[in-house]
Amino acid sequence: MHRPGIDSNLAALMLRRASLSPQRTALIFEGEQSSYAEFADRVRRQASLLRQCGVCVGDRVAFLGVNHPVLLETMFAAQALGAIFVPLNFRLTAEELTFIINDAGVHTLVVDDGLRPVIDPARGKLCCRSYFTSEGEAPDWRYLPAERGAAEPLAEAVAMDQHDVAIIMYTSGTTGLPKGAMLTHGNILWNNINAMMAFGGSRDDIILTAAPLFHIGGLNVMTIGSFHTGSTVVLMRAFDAGTALAHVERYRVTHMFGAPAMFLFMSQQPQFAETDLSSIATIICGAAPVPESLIELYGARGVPFCQGYGLTETAPFSAFLTPEFGVSKLGSAGQPPLFSDTRIVDNDNRELAPGERGEICLRGPNIMKGYWNRPEATAAAIDSEGWFHSGDVGYLDDEGFLFICDRLKDMVISGGENVYPAEVEGVLYRHEHIAEVAVLGLPDEKWGEAVTAVVALHEGRELSLEELRAFAEPFLARYKLPLRLHIVPALPRNPAGKVLKFVLKDQLLG
Repeated sequence: MHRPGIDSNLAALMLRRASLSPQRTALIFEGEQSSYAEFADRVRRQASLLRQCGVCVGDRVAFLGVNHPVLLETMFAAQALGAIFVPLNFRLTAEELTFIINDAGVHTLVVDDGLRPVIDPARGKLCCRSYFTSEGEAPDWRYLPAERGAAEPLAEAVAMDQHDVAIIMYTSGTTGLPKGAMLTHGNILWNNINAMMAFGGSRDDIILTAAPLFHIGGLNVMTIGSFHTGSTVVLMRAFDAGTALAHVERYRVTHMFGAPAMFLFMSQQPQFAETDLSSIATIICGAAPVPESLIELYGARGVPFCQGYGLTETAPFSAFLTPEFGVSKLGSAGQPPLFSDTRIVDNDNRELAPGERGEICLRGPNIMKGYWNRPEATAAAIDSEGWFHSGDVGYLDDEGFLFICDRLKDMVISGGENVYPAEVEGVLYRHEHIAEVAVLGLPDEKWGEAVTAVVALHEGRELSLEELRAFAEPFLARYKLPLRLHIVPALPRNPAGKVLKFVLKDQLLG
């Protein structure tokens, strides 16, 4: 007896939702509302246009720009053709973007008008075959809205297996070279099933998306899933605390994802006390633990936090701290999702008992397929039993709640952005005054962690923070630039010559 499988194509599912719920509101952007029927029509026309440009199954289609409906339409249009979507971090420099675009072998690049000055000088170095601008006509660029309007709508999306890659999302590595995490259609779907089992999901939800969509949190904590449940996404071009509060009240927002700093900034707005927050069912928070004071502040307004822990490679959810445990398990990342597992291992990959600290390992249908064109990195990250080794240090308590202690990879999270010290150090070492440099994260009230450069200078040289930032600015995104500079005679090292960053942290914090 033939048992048909399920078409896991994310775009096909969105188009199916549009056929079932054509009149429901899919998207609200800067006051303009799009129904599911209108959104799906734009996706079908863009998919047809991409196909005319030669985009085929497995090709990579990238988007560079701030949050915009065209980003979501480009993603679904690419996936409808069986192609792979590559969201690009708009904060990166041309040098950083050139590496990622060529590493991914991007076939077609869509750029919003404001980012053309960044990418234009690098076009001669890029492998792309087609270029589109999404806002405003420009010489040597195809103008997406006009050309899409003339295209015949795509009839059907290509059927895809759940193990086929849907998105390549780049995450910086400790070597300084970004790696593309291959997230399959199944990874995205199972993450969203895990999320719905943890904090619910309804077709009547109103999702406020203010976090950047090039991040897995902004894109797949709730945004993609909402196009399958038939709920509404209120999309902000960029986060602004005052505007976010106004949107919550105006559109009766039920859910919002963000880093703790975003909700702190919202609470500091003069209008916070008067803003009607009664529509909010849950705030989903990631990137750092939520301070108890913030939990209490929002709790007094009847707004609960659901905290989450995850990584790009896990699509992203790996643990949930639901509201009922927000205070009793304060500081915990929570429990594993229903369809995923967590364990703590030692250096020999042996599982540790509750309370013992080791590397956090994660397994489930949400774990990435691997790193694009990086088989050795994939083998190092995912062991033979399918456990993904996170590089984070933590422990499980007696009740199975995860606590995160440190990062094996020394990653700094500043304002919700991942900063890898090795990448920043590689740039700073080019400065002729610097003999040695170590980059680490120090606690910061505003950003969670401040990117901090600890520098030993060549004899007789001087260096200010402003000079250091100006030097690094052409090579690094602004959020990677040091916020603090400490000059030391020499960096502490162990007998093997490795810099002892924990000693530096103790010295600077002591």
